[in-house]
Amino acid sequence: MPGASASQPARRLAELELAARKGLGQHFLTDKSVLEKIISAAELTPGDTVIEIGPGLGILTAELVRRAGKVVAVELDRGLAAALKKQYAAAENLLVINEDVLKLSPESLLECARVKGGYKVVANLPYYITSVVMRHFLESADRPQLMVVMVQREVARSMTAAPGSLSLLGISVQLFGEARIVSRVPAGAFYPAPKVESAIVKVTMYPVPLICQEELPGFFTLARAAFCAARKQIQNSLAHGLVVDKSIINLHLAAAGIDPVRRAETLGIEEWLRLWQEFKPVICRP
Repeated sequence: MPGASASQPARRLAELELAARKGLGQHFLTDKSVLEKIISAAELTPGDTVIEIGPGLGILTAELVRRAGKVVAVELDRGLAAALKKQYAAAENLLVINEDVLKLSPESLLECARVKGGYKVVANLPYYITSVVMRHFLESADRPQLMVVMVQREVARSMTAAPGSLSLLGISVQLFGEARIVSRVPAGAFYPAPKVESAIVKVTMYPVPLICQEELPGFFTLARAAFCAARKQIQNSLAHGLVVDKSIINLHLAAAGIDPVRRAETLGIEEWLRLWQEFKPVICRP
């Protein structure tokens, strides 16, 4: 199967008369050992459908096409998308879509590929859209079975954080699955090299999310309110963010067994679930 070698992105870009676009966060993987770690973590089988976001030069795409039954590669860059279509013209199990992935639902991507059933997301995500892409897939009605993504190392830490440093991003990932860091990735593993290190994160989905689909908007209204004032006591953040009297806030916090002077980042997922059950009538009131 043709594809850009993991050691040749600079030469391949020159051949295509293209350049890495900083505005799109384009950093092309050059380290084959990192590529192998991504593929291993994805646990691919010939029956899998994979959605890849930002395939770029097709370095990861080549391995996905070899191992998966169907690959849907969504590339925003017109020049790279055209090159991928030409490069992989003989690959019957690959569909390249030149679009903004955030404007396409997972359901529509699967329909375009004419496949049904579960799918996996495997991607080297552009740093600037990591959080929104994760939520785009995790909060959809048709969420993936597994996500293996390469992201900025600090973002990886946030996604996998324990209580004490749990952020809104960490909550938004851990509601849906078990997240863990597979490996750190040095800046030198890319061309051009970014200014920060990266990491591979694997999210294995729960059979059922911890919050049902219909309640997600309300839950995140609560969570955003709790984090609206950095490092402030949760009683104050919620009173400000929800525009509710502090005395009412404290009644619900007490019922949930949450000390009102704690900060939002110190709560664990189970505590967030208790908090939601107590605040649901407040958030969802007519």
